[in-house]
Amino acid sequence: MPAPGLDYLNKAAALIENARAQHETIAAAADLFSRTILAGRMVHVFGSGHSRIMAEEMWPRYGSFPGWNPIVELSLTFHNPVVGANGQRQAMFLENVPGLAGRILRNFDLGGDDAALVISSSGCNIVSIEMAEIFQQQKIPVVAMVSLAHLEASASRREDGKKLCDFADLVLDTGAPAGDAMVMIDGLDTPVSPGSSVGGCALVNAVKAEVAERLVRAKQPPKVLTAACVIGSERAEEIFEAAYDEHAHRLAGYYKDI
Repeated sequence: MPAPGLDYLNKAAALIENARAQHETIAAAADLFSRTILAGRMVHVFGSGHSRIMAEEMWPRYGSFPGWNPIVELSLTFHNPVVGANGQRQAMFLENVPGLAGRILRNFDLGGDDAALVISSSGCNIVSIEMAEIFQQQKIPVVAMVSLAHLEASASRREDGKKLCDFADLVLDTGAPAGDAMVMIDGLDTPVSPGSSVGGCALVNAVKAEVAERLVRAKQPPKVLTAACVIGSERAEEIFEAAYDEHAHRLAGYYKDI
């Protein structure tokens, strides 16, 4: 057996290979998302719990560009206090409250040119499932990102038993195992070190790269947030301001008719 750290890194490398094997689905997702961005609309990205990581990976950060609307609901994702006010127990309860997804999306004037990426490792919490369901009801294509192994081993919290993939046009698999944690330690009967963030971040950044290529090909190159050490402080600041302005202008369209 390799040392635990190497065991994790070996398994993480396998997650990258799993992502590589999904290139056709990655390309199909990029086709959907680039059409939305080229139409002047936004790709809505939602994840509760630690799936928030992938939502924020899409935008805003270095190497990212406008066109993504990360819907990060703090009541579902703010883990730092752990216990007490804003604690983890409340977040885990709220992500299985029927109707919450509808209240969140009530804030946006959704349209048919939109697209959505909904992320949930288990694909079984109610808020994520209802997000995808509402998007599809609005004729908005949905890409789901799940761990298929975790999803298949888990029971849906919905009474009808439906899971996130039941409301998805495309499915990306992070490759993480059931339960997410990947490393067993001698003398410990529970695994440690989750893998869904590794697989998920690989997938969303592969999608992002494919979308950027399509925008360039359409002669609408994206405004990519780039560090000053790469392009100089003056140009970096210029791009940051222009990118944030574009984001604001795109987002404004989602509030004008609600």
